[in-house]
Amino acid sequence: MGESRTALVTGSAGFIGYHLARRLLADGFRVVGVDSLSDYYDPELKRRRQAALLQNASFTAVNEPIETPGLLADLFGSEKPDIVVHLAAQAGVRYSIDNPRSYLDSNLVGTFELLEAARAHPPQHMLLASTSSAYGANTEMPYRETMKADHQMSFYAATKKATEAMAHSYAHLFDLPVTMFRFFTVYGPWGRPDMALFKFTRAMLAGETIDVYNHGEMMRDFTYVDDLVEAVRRLVDTAPARPSGSDQVAPGDSLSPVAPWRVVNIGNSKPEQLGEMIAAIEDALGIEARRNLMPMQPGDVPATWADADLLRSLTGYVPQTGIREGVKRFVDWYRDYYEV
Repeated sequence: MGESRTALVTGSAGFIGYHLARRLLADGFRVVGVDSLSDYYDPELKRRRQAALLQNASFTAVNEPIETPGLLADLFGSEKPDIVVHLAAQAGVRYSIDNPRSYLDSNLVGTFELLEAARAHPPQHMLLASTSSAYGANTEMPYRETMKADHQMSFYAATKKATEAMAHSYAHLFDLPVTMFRFFTVYGPWGRPDMALFKFTRAMLAGETIDVYNHGEMMRDFTYVDDLVEAVRRLVDTAPARPSGSDQVAPGDSLSPVAPWRVVNIGNSKPEQLGEMIAAIEDALGIEARRNLMPMQPGDVPATWADADLLRSLTGYVPQTGIREGVKRFVDWYRDYYEV
């Protein structure tokens, strides 16, 4: 169990970081949360999440950007984290077209600072967030971790793929156990306002039309946040070991032949049409959506679908919350939070 272990979570005031930090605290971890509270979306939402975490005496907040030189090195030195979960990143496919430099600073420079800190003060296990967008132009589905993923279609996805490669080199050179996880469209209470579920709910309650990209011909492997947190929590205790040779890597395992490094999908493994999510919001709100059908956005992909076999074989767990149930929980939270 997590008694007296220290976890360092970057992006702890973010959507996923908040839910994961809560879970780790409940499991007895001491949690050090690092978050810049950036204004990419409403910082008030981040402050409210952080305030909730600070109710627990085992939580410490550090409000600085992870790319601040020496910040993480000092924190690793003073806090000696056993577990590191790296979620801080500039997120969003579309924003990366308008503001690519913020992705460079946060995703690449920030991850470099983290890896350098870990090199000096090695934790037992580092878990770093990647994205299903890393699969890029791949059309064969479901996505398996062992597939080549060389054709990213947004700068956001490119920076995430780069962090996978950077982490692999450090895992190999310095024997740092690293698990990269590729998330698939995570949603739920306390979610991000730039995500479709949040935008649609807000617009429908305001009587506005919703922008539906690619005329609704989009498939997404929607993953409920509690399911994702359960998967990450189980992976915390499943650190990869350096294999003695490529023949030691089991078929279907993404474990590196030369490093204690692997990549794991976390998804429902059940893609849904975008229309299915809209129908779930309509149900939960009792409001019919007025749709503005739009072309595909640059950098977006028409479908995502996770193969969850590796996650299942490593942890015995696969996400299972259905879209109707998950959306209803989000809408209940939204109504309560915004008092609508």
